[in-house]
Amino acid sequence: MSLASAAAAAVVPVHTGTQHYDILIGPGLLDAPATWQGLPRAARALVVSNTAVAPLYASRLRQALRGHYAEVSTIELPDGEQHKDWPTLNRIFDRLLADGSDRQTVLFALGGGVVGDITGFAAACYMRGVPFVQVPTTLLAQVDSSVGGKTAINHPAGKNMIGAFYQPQRVVCDLDVLATLPQRELCAGLAEVIKYGPIADAEFLAWIEANLDALLARDADALAHAVRRSCEIKAWVVGQDEREGGLRAILNFGHTFGHAIEAGLGYGAWLHGEAVGCGMVMAGELSARLGLVPPAFAERLRRLVERAGLPVRGPDLGAERYLELMRVDKKAQGGEIRFVLIEAPGRAVVRAAPDARVREVLAACVA
Repeated sequence: MSLASAAAAAVVPVHTGTQHYDILIGPGLLDAPATWQGLPRAARALVVSNTAVAPLYASRLRQALRGHYAEVSTIELPDGEQHKDWPTLNRIFDRLLADGSDRQTVLFALGGGVVGDITGFAAACYMRGVPFVQVPTTLLAQVDSSVGGKTAINHPAGKNMIGAFYQPQRVVCDLDVLATLPQRELCAGLAEVIKYGPIADAEFLAWIEANLDALLARDADALAHAVRRSCEIKAWVVGQDEREGGLRAILNFGHTFGHAIEAGLGYGAWLHGEAVGCGMVMAGELSARLGLVPPAFAERLRRLVERAGLPVRGPDLGAERYLELMRVDKKAQGGEIRFVLIEAPGRAVVRAAPDARVREVLAACVA
């Protein structure tokens, strides 16, 4: 089944304490004039993309936006997690200033999670805040990073350590763009889809297990359901806890171990979803060793991650290096590492774990 045959666009509303916006999900959204109606009016728009995505979709987005903005320009950033940094962020500011962009200028983030995060952070900072729209082109960005307003850049000592909570005006998930996504990137996005099952929806976890082959084959209906259900869960969580004061932390299942892998190897060595997939295996193992779930559940999760084409054994950074990196995780309190753990299928908890248990997990799950 082609992506073009997917069902008509779905709308998932996001209600936070500060803002309401919609996530549009469906095929053909990029070129549809209605997709872009009702956004903030301005004389100028800037499409922020990267060297991998811009040649595929930037001209189409510019054409669609020209009926709404007098001037639409594009900036292409270098591709890769290693460029989610201050110099790249400054390139966006340089372009905005060179174009004479004012406080009404609208930014459009056309790309994956790196483009979305850095564009959102630029929008939060430029003139103390300009509107922006997420146009995610990877599965990972469509189901996770484009929703909820977490924007950031990386620091060598930790991932996403410098950023702001800043909500988009709209999120546009055109399922057709997934047709050009490299298979490795598709698998990485599946990690964030899988995440929602253990933390919030046991039925969705079972659905993923039953439909994983269809997702890997890019079946249109399967992808449409996976994106929509993932966005519904994330919208529900964000609506209750916009600034990660409590519940929202469960969305970081697998991320404490995963961010350590990314920082320890150097950003870009593993894709974010690859690190999160492996991190979920580690977090599942830790949940079992703490007696929260039976070992069979940890093994079930490991098999699913492996079937998705993701690594299930972490790189050998050394236990001390893992612990050092995880202590700068944003959930840490007073130097104590806090993990998102599973206490039952579909229910997560955030709590500390003894270093001795964490070392056991690393010994069992590191290559």
